[in-house]
Amino acid sequence: MNHSHSHGHGPTADVSVRPGIAEDARAIAAIQAAAWRDAYVDVLPAEALASLDVDAMQATWHAALTQPPSARHRMFTACAGPVVVGFAALAPAPDAPTTGEVVALEVSPARRGDGHGSRLLAACADVLRQTNAAAIRTWVLTSDERRGEFLRSAGLAPSGLRRTLDVLGTRVTEEAWGAAL
Repeated sequence: MNHSHSHGHGPTADVSVRPGIAEDARAIAAIQAAAWRDAYVDVLPAEALASLDVDAMQATWHAALTQPPSARHRMFTACAGPVVVGFAALAPAPDAPTTGEVVALEVSPARRGDGHGSRLLAACADVLRQTNAAAIRTWVLTSDERRGEFLRSAGLAPSGLRRTLDVLGTRVTEEAWGAAL
């Protein structure tokens, strides 16, 4: 018996989110550098963005993947087929024990709009719910309207909490965004 399982909208991509593994460190570093160079071109000096050291970033992400500081520190990768196209890093919020903090969430600029960021954020929220966290939080540059729109569409909102950091030699202001779980 022959059964057709075709549909009219063409083939669908194999997309997924999985726990990050040590072998993902190079892809994660490359994605982070590309995402920062794309998103922060009007915020950070061009020479600072050009100086991003992917090898050093890879070493940092490899350590995070192989020696997380606690069981509450997690890494996720978004994949299109076998290719890593995004990542998220989750940690306990240092000032709020029942809050999980998404400390990094980046998608390759070429793959933005494909749903990878939403899947990564959902994976973070799912793990936080499973570990009885009460809230999710992330920090966003106040000038990053695209990320703000993404987070708002996912149900997060600005909390009013702000901090100023030195990023690649430039002072930037971030605002916390969050939601109850």
